[in-house]
Amino acid sequence: MLFNRCGVPLSHSSKFLKEAINIASQLSTEVLEKMANEIFELRKRKGRIFFLGIGGSAANASHAVNDFRKICGIECYSPSDNVSELTARANDDGWETIYSEWLKVSNLSEKDALFVLSVGGGNEKRNVSTNLISALKLGVERQACVFGIIGRDGGYVKNVADHILIIPNVNAEHVTPHAEAFQAVCWHCLVSHPKLKINETKW
Repeated sequence: MLFNRCGVPLSHSSKFLKEAINIASQLSTEVLEKMANEIFELRKRKGRIFFLGIGGSAANASHAVNDFRKICGIECYSPSDNVSELTARANDDGWETIYSEWLKVSNLSEKDALFVLSVGGGNEKRNVSTNLISALKLGVERQACVFGIIGRDGGYVKNVADHILIIPNVNAEHVTPHAEAFQAVCWHCLVSHPKLKINETKW
């Protein structure tokens, strides 16, 4: 149990925010700068970014698509935004290939990038997030650049990513909320980067 200076146990809110401060202080600015440079080059070659996420990370992928398109002028998509195609593929062909087959239709190429937002990054042996893994295998095959903002130990994404930022795990009980929250912090850092930002935000 953590206590404040007066010896009173810290509230949940205090502990949670102290964890967030701890995470923020450990994030790799070097990785973020390398990501910004790579995305800058991608825009110059007119490549596209495909954001991939599951659950809360899928919502983050949708938000990131908006920001990179509107603020940075980069063509971006997230397969999970098309619920009709997503559910048709899951129903007809199975969960594992919902993203990889979508990417095939979009003609994923070496000019493009996959940007994975995930808490665990997928685990092939444990059969976790197999749709992300299948998409990543296609990305590697087609020589697309792979980015990842991932929690825990980086999972499968860590094995194949060109650029990966792992959100430090400071409390195992809060891995998911912190990982998903800091995905947003990190992509907002990127879209605000002077090399990438070409349009002003409203506020």
